[in-house]
Amino acid sequence: MTLQQLNYAITISQTGSMNRAAEQLYISQPSLTNSIKELEKELGITIFNRSGRGVTLTADGTEFILYARQVYSQYDNLLEKFGKNGNIKKKFGVSTQHYSFAVKAFVEMVNTFDTTKYEFAIRECKTLDVINDVSTLKSEIGILYLSDFNRKAIQKLLNSNGLVFNKLIDCDAYVYLWKGHPLANNESITFEELSDYTCLSFEQGDSSSFYFAEEILSTNEYPRTIKVCDRATMLNLMVGLNGYTLCSGIISEELNGTDYVAVPYKADKVNPNSVMEIGYIVRKNIILSQMGEMYVKEIRRYLGIKDD
Repeated sequence: MTLQQLNYAITISQTGSMNRAAEQLYISQPSLTNSIKELEKELGITIFNRSGRGVTLTADGTEFILYARQVYSQYDNLLEKFGKNGNIKKKFGVSTQHYSFAVKAFVEMVNTFDTTKYEFAIRECKTLDVINDVSTLKSEIGILYLSDFNRKAIQKLLNSNGLVFNKLIDCDAYVYLWKGHPLANNESITFEELSDYTCLSFEQGDSSSFYFAEEILSTNEYPRTIKVCDRATMLNLMVGLNGYTLCSGIISEELNGTDYVAVPYKADKVNPNSVMEIGYIVRKNIILSQMGEMYVKEIRRYLGIKDD
């Protein structure tokens, strides 16, 4: 088994076609087919189902491609650190819960690279998708938070997917709303004061769970709630409905604008505060790429975290 064969198999799985993969790899289709057959023979498994409509991964193939991506990704990172620069575009992706600071750090990182030589991607997505994206190496880094409430469930998922959580910062809960909201000028806001207003939260899909909620204090009983899928819609509803959400208080005015404020949440005996431990997840024992290292550095700089 060679690194070249791993690259071939990965490319076929991405394109779903031997012909398209061959074109992308600049080799003949018969040569590609023979190389994959030799790989399958060596491993003793069938990686692809062949049909007139293209190729699909078998059950064994799906598992094999997961490991192949890990190995080949690390090979790329080693070449990036120690090898000569090639002509192939290097790829880097981030998956994150809906944090403007994560996007801001991404912007600063991308601005330090020549985008003609790299393929960048950032995905604001559901919590479970963040974990799955990093697990399958669709993204190198994921951004999410842990709390006393969700820690056990999320950590179990991370462990089962071969991922590790790296803490960045602890944050208390804040109420995020637009500056025209009746409570916007308060020094702090209690849960009781929010009862007349609509709580906005990010939808978590069919796998919805309290443990996957992006908002702190997700187990509280909210009289009025609306689920949204993206940050822009949430900001619009804050204005149109005097809605609010509970967040870390780390807001990028450059990206979200100056029409919104984060007011400290004031806890009481019935509705206590909770700390958000924000961090990034990566696969265990991974060597971060140059882009990955720069991205983490930019996040730490934005959050005011001093280097160790």
